[in-house]
Amino acid sequence: MGNRAKTVMFQGTSSNVGKSVLAAAFCRIFYQDGYRVAPFKAQNMALNSFVTKDGGEMGRAQVVQAQAAGIEPDVIMNPVLLKPTGNSCSQVIVLGKPVGNLSAQEYHLKYNTTALDVVQNSLERLSWENEIVVIEGAGSPAEVNLKDRDIVNMRVAKLADAPVFLVADIDRGGALAAVVGTLELLYPDERPYVKGIVINKFRGDIKLLQPALDFLEEKTGVPVLGVVPYYTDFSIPEEDSVVLEERQNLSAGNAEKLDIAVLSIPRISNFTDFDPLAAEPDVNLRYVQDAAGLGAPNLIILPGSKNTSEDLQFLWETGLAREVVRLAGAGTAVMGICGGYQMLGRMIHDPDQTESSRGSVPGLGLLDIETTFLAEKVTLQVKGRVYGQGFCLDG
Repeated sequence: MGNRAKTVMFQGTSSNVGKSVLAAAFCRIFYQDGYRVAPFKAQNMALNSFVTKDGGEMGRAQVVQAQAAGIEPDVIMNPVLLKPTGNSCSQVIVLGKPVGNLSAQEYHLKYNTTALDVVQNSLERLSWENEIVVIEGAGSPAEVNLKDRDIVNMRVAKLADAPVFLVADIDRGGALAAVVGTLELLYPDERPYVKGIVINKFRGDIKLLQPALDFLEEKTGVPVLGVVPYYTDFSIPEEDSVVLEERQNLSAGNAEKLDIAVLSIPRISNFTDFDPLAAEPDVNLRYVQDAAGLGAPNLIILPGSKNTSEDLQFLWETGLAREVVRLAGAGTAVMGICGGYQMLGRMIHDPDQTESSRGSVPGLGLLDIETTFLAEKVTLQVKGRVYGQGFCLDG
């Protein structure tokens, strides 16, 4: 490719091992050291998306990494974004613009390698505009059923001639086996790219871990470059909604705290919008999946959704919709954001089946509005001013 920039790549033994955070940290370190640095992830699957200044969509993780690098987010940092719309189906976004909804089979067997030119061109442009490019992989490079059509892990490492740091999460257990197994499943021409192992999320005495580190180096021939301690006192937005599984149906907790219930719909998007609320010491923020777990919160939030019609149907089927309507009638504050706001109206219409095959779905009827989806979604950055005062701006 004739890369001008130096590159480094983080790949993981699985999803959610900390690749995004480590990539952001390296972007920040290089930036603080005076380098022009940019992040890159060829393909991202996430419902937490960001709208750039020119209206393109990209994954939030690469936005955080760009901010860590002191630069404006650009869709070339995440040229392919997959936003799940239903079971085994995703909206495919290329260079910030949607190109259609595809099933997992259609995407992996017919489409994804056609985007390789876009991936290569984006990476090459970043390479010429920066001194260092910090690259993030996706999932694991050892997913043998996907390797032949890979456009995000080892194929990108080869395109960029990038040394790879393999990251394992020791907090979840089985980290040593995951490292050894991943390396064993790599193709012979891929393994030399792995230059080091990073053990992430370690708790305890590093001296007790040393025999395991020695074993890894002896077994694999790859050096352990570092052990990163378990640390939670930062607020980098999560990109994978799998973390919500840890927050489901928490109890209302301390009665002295403001109890806020977010409806955990199946295709929740941009749930990191609520992170500032979770950080408030006098707030108990919880995610609720069923009517029994709703209780009597001070505030109910209907979040954004990638498939508003299907998620609205989920609310009716689980009884959450009726319970929200009942609580609203009794004076409980209810707030809707994006798709959640649309759900609060009388009806949602999708005549072009933009999001689902459901033509129309009744809303909760708490607002005197109806929403009709157009074939093409408009995305842009906006600014607003908040008026009012008091709880939920009442008064």
